[in-house]
Amino acid sequence: MEIRSWPDREALLTDRAAVLGALVKAHVSPGRLAMLWLWGALCALGWLLVGTALITFEESYDVISAAIGVVLAAMGVGCVVPAVVLVVVGLRRDRGIRRLLDAWGGLDRDPARDAALRMPGASLAWLLMSFALCAAGLYACFAVPASGVLEGNAYGLAVLVMGLGLTGWIVGLIGLVKAFAHRRWVLRVLAGAPAAEPLFSAGGGAHR
Repeated sequence: MEIRSWPDREALLTDRAAVLGALVKAHVSPGRLAMLWLWGALCALGWLLVGTALITFEESYDVISAAIGVVLAAMGVGCVVPAVVLVVVGLRRDRGIRRLLDAWGGLDRDPARDAALRMPGASLAWLLMSFALCAAGLYACFAVPASGVLEGNAYGLAVLVMGLGLTGWIVGLIGLVKAFAHRRWVLRVLAGAPAAEPLFSAGGGAHR
């Protein structure tokens, strides 16, 4: 890692605040929550099409109905696969962002500027909305099938409902993990003890 020197501590704190502000927004801003839900909605749409295709196969008695089911299944897969890929890419990106947050946050402490990085409102929105989505997803996965609503041989409908519930649960779980990760970073880095290593070299320059 390249080592550079700031002319003084104020320059270090200014750079640190700017970088951390951009990183925090890239991690837990409302826009990131909306993007996660968008990918989840795309995956749910794909699963809805796949489930509808399964129901069509169950109830089809001719070639035309079977062909419609194949088209619906292909469209569903075309929605699910990109959504899953985008979510995985986002998770890898978040892991890199958290490493940078730890590195830049550990350079120094600046309570005045760090207050804006806590983002309690956005963090609470992530927590509450993700918890609600998790609860709804778990209900669809377990409570709905157990209630006897899906009786008989409605296997396609059962797969549809449980798939939608699983999608909601996974998206909600990702949101909960991000909300708790941000809160943990705030408590550990922003409100924690100062870094053990000295911020300034013997020559008087701060390092990064």
